[in-house]
Amino acid sequence: MKSDKRVLLGMSGGTDSSVAAMRLQEAGYEVTGVTFRFYEAGDETGYLEDARALALKLGMKHITYDARELFRSRIIRYFVEEYLRGRTPVPCTVCNNELKWALLAKIADEKGIYWISTGHYVRKVLSGGKYYIAPAADKDKDQTFFLWGLKQDILQRMLLPMGDITKNEARSYAAERGFGQVAAKKDSIGVCFCPLDYRSFLKREVPETLLPGKGRFVDEKGDFLGWHEGYPFYTVGQRRGLGIHLNKAVFVKETRVESNEVVLAPLSSLYKQEMWLGEWNLVENSRVLGANEVIVKIRYRKQANRCRVTLTVEGLLRVRLIEPLESIAPGQAAAFYDKDGYLLGGGIIL
Repeated sequence: MKSDKRVLLGMSGGTDSSVAAMRLQEAGYEVTGVTFRFYEAGDETGYLEDARALALKLGMKHITYDARELFRSRIIRYFVEEYLRGRTPVPCTVCNNELKWALLAKIADEKGIYWISTGHYVRKVLSGGKYYIAPAADKDKDQTFFLWGLKQDILQRMLLPMGDITKNEARSYAAERGFGQVAAKKDSIGVCFCPLDYRSFLKREVPETLLPGKGRFVDEKGDFLGWHEGYPFYTVGQRRGLGIHLNKAVFVKETRVESNEVVLAPLSSLYKQEMWLGEWNLVENSRVLGANEVIVKIRYRKQANRCRVTLTVEGLLRVRLIEPLESIAPGQAAAFYDKDGYLLGGGIIL
């Protein structure tokens, strides 16, 4: 199967996966496209027709796979429950690591196809007998941060045709081949099922009786500062949209589920020098655990900190930062890198 030049490509109907299909064909692969039905707002199914039309134009096989119930039970339910637990979820990370790539592999196995692919802006490298996700040529589009949970059984099968080009080059590539509509598609923004405001999404998804309602803003000493709408609507590090006006800048330091309190503090109080990770995955333990220094990111873009990582007796990763970092939010992800940008693994912040 591995020598067979057939590949199953996840096709969203957008620019990136469409250009990925063209580039795979250009490289001599027989491409089968699969479009997952994960979430549809109202009856918005135009993306299905876009993917089908492109596949037809390219002479590709194309299938759709209805994963809406699975997506709701695994991703949307997780998303809602994390906020109700006073945590900040990472749905795109969970979806990639536990759902999207696993489904691609499952469907490919059923069809006797070895290779699986998407339009992710990442590269893959083989080093010391292990596969690593490596940064894309387009630093602004690099998506390595979301893929730290993938294991070798998936990594070895991945083809990543977008890793060595920029988004602008991808648009030009499509336009030059007569796919002007593909070239002009807008980028998606934020989480696919609530791209703008998660608060209004929560209010739609959660019965009012299960939401905590009005609660107290307090300072670090516990003194009352004002009223808020309920702790799930506030995240660690948040400054804007608090609905409270004080004579100084304050940020959310902590949300307290039991008392429905939100602690506000100056930015200086949000810095920490340690964090603990659960649900972690490392490509090669020795490259992270006890290593002199690795790089950790807790945000998708433009943030990197040096750290040392050890394993606790409870099986958690203890991350000691060389320099303090602000707004470390429980529920969010942390990803480890080496100096060359190779993704070494990651975990969920506890």
